[in-house]
Amino acid sequence: MKKKQRITMIIIQIFLILGAVIMIMPLLWMLLTSLKTVTESTAMNPFHFLPSSLHWENFATVIKQNDFPRLYLNTFAMMALRVFCAVLFSAMAGYAFARLDFPGKKLGFGLVLFQMMVPVQIFIIPQYLMIDKLGMRNTIFALLFPGLVSAFGTFLLRQFFMGLPKELEESATLDGCNIGQTFFKIMLPLTKSGLVALSIFTALFSFKDLMWPMIVNTKTDAATLSSALAKISSAYSVDYPQLMAASVLAITPMLILYILFQRQFIEGIATSGGKL
Repeated sequence: MKKKQRITMIIIQIFLILGAVIMIMPLLWMLLTSLKTVTESTAMNPFHFLPSSLHWENFATVIKQNDFPRLYLNTFAMMALRVFCAVLFSAMAGYAFARLDFPGKKLGFGLVLFQMMVPVQIFIIPQYLMIDKLGMRNTIFALLFPGLVSAFGTFLLRQFFMGLPKELEESATLDGCNIGQTFFKIMLPLTKSGLVALSIFTALFSFKDLMWPMIVNTKTDAATLSSALAKISSAYSVDYPQLMAASVLAITPMLILYILFQRQFIEGIATSGGKL
């Protein structure tokens, strides 16, 4: 039995290593391509994997042609504001739907579920018209606008609040707490894992958002990393080394954040039961 278990573990380890290599290969290919020439990057030789020489000038050219400090600022400002608004408003709405009784409660939660079931592209035209009427195009607020309220976050945090014992609220009421004090001081801290999970999902979805930034912000100084990368690709020719160099620069901050907060990231994903 021990021999069979050892063989089984070896086979599992081999498959896990192969899976890890498959996941790492695109990142490694992107990094190596960013250090090649255009001729090397478009060569059809499958064994020509490593660059003949390291061309760091691809990074210098991309940085010179694109205002990366501004792109970083716009992207992370959008992410931070979306995370803050999504966590705050989703927690308030989730608590209301889970623990309070008010007229139209079922109808309101039904609308939240309906918003989760339809494609987000349906809301782009109404949201764009609202931003245009407000005169807020090419601003950080325009990037934030679709993330002011999160239907997914409302549903997720509602489930967390429903799992908390009702005696906590009764004890808070006996101690003289009003609804706001009960929510912020007692109930909200107990949903920390749910808040972390929602923050992670919101940050990742914001970082990957492409369509909305390209539609609502057309000026270069209001662009995000995703929209800037899309504009680097020309309709007629693509400088793959420069495109890959820009991609490396774009994902580096997220990799650093993941390395620093990987424990919270894994706990948040595991607790929420979700997947990306």
